Amino acid sequence: MKFARLGESGSEVPVVLDGDRHLDLRPLTSDVDGRFLADDPVGRTSAAIAAGLLPELDGADALRIGAPIARPSAVVCIGLNYAAHAAESGVAPPRAPVMFLKTPNTVVGPNDAVTIPRGSDKTDWEVELGVVIGRRAAYLDSPADAAAHIAGYVTANDLSERTFQLEVSGGQWSKGKCAPGFNPTGPWLVTPDEVDPQALRLRSLVNGEPRQDSSTADMIFPVDHIVWHLSQFLALEPGDLVLTGTPEGVALSGRFPYLRPGDVVDIEIEGLGAQRQEFVAWEANR
Repeated sequence: MKFARLGESGSEVPVVLDGDRHLDLRPLTSDVDGRFLADDPVGRTSAAIAAGLLPELDGADALRIGAPIARPSAVVCIGLNYAAHAAESGVAPPRAPVMFLKTPNTVVGPNDAVTIPRGSDKTDWEVELGVVIGRRAAYLDSPADAAAHIAGYVTANDLSERTFQLEVSGGQWSKGKCAPGFNPTGPWLVTPDEVDPQALRLRSLVNGEPRQDSSTADMIFPVDHIVWHLSQFLALEPGDLVLTGTPEGVALSGRFPYLRPGDVVDIEIEGLGAQRQEFVAWEANR
C-alpha cells in the first residue's frame, strides 16, 4: 500500500494510492502521522476502500507532492553504512552504527526546491532508504523484533553541507545536516508488505549525469539491525524517520563538483519512487 500527502505545504491532504486513483484518507485520519501509522493503517484503509468510504481526490495529479509523513518527532540517521562510501570518505567501515540527527523541519516534499545555505560551497547529495516507525521501539530484544515496529519505507535525500559537517562541526555532524529543506522525502510511504529493504536499487543523478548506483544489499548494517541498535539508546516513536546511510558517489569523494544554484538532482529507489530538486541560491528574507 502507498500513502502520500498532496497539497500546499502545511495544508497537505492524506491519500492512499489505489491503482491510478488518489483516495482521500480524511474519513479515517487528518494526516499520515504517528497516530494513524500506529493503528493498523493497512487494515483500516483496506476496509475503508472495500466499503467505499474513501472518495477520490479531485485534481490530485495537479497538486504539489508533500512529504508522505507529517513532521516526525525525530529524524535519526546512520552514517557510513556502505563500505564503499566509507572508503571514499577516507575512513574504515564502522564497527557499530554511526548515529547523528537531523531536525524534523528538514523534512520537505520530494520535488520542493532546496536553498543552498548561506556561505555554503560544499552542499552534497545522498540518496538514502528511509524507515518510518509505526510502533514505539525501545530496548528491543533482538533485530528480529524490528519488523513489527516498521510502518513503511520512503525515498530520502540526506543533503549535507560538508564544511559545516566536517570542518566547523566541533566533532558532531548535525551542523551540516540541518539546513532548511535538507531532507526531501517521498513521494510515497510504501508499507512493508511491498518492500524487501535489503534488495533495493538506489540511484542519484546531477544534471542528468549518473552519480550513485548501488543496492541496499551492500549495507554494512541492515535495517533490522539499525532499528534494534537504535532502540538500545533511544525510543523511536510512531511517525519517526530513520535514514539508513548512502552508497558511494557523492561530491565528498572528490570525483564530482558540489552543488551550485541551478543544479538539478534526481534520486530514485526501486519501488519507492523518484524525486527531483532544483537548487537555488540563498537570499535574505527567503
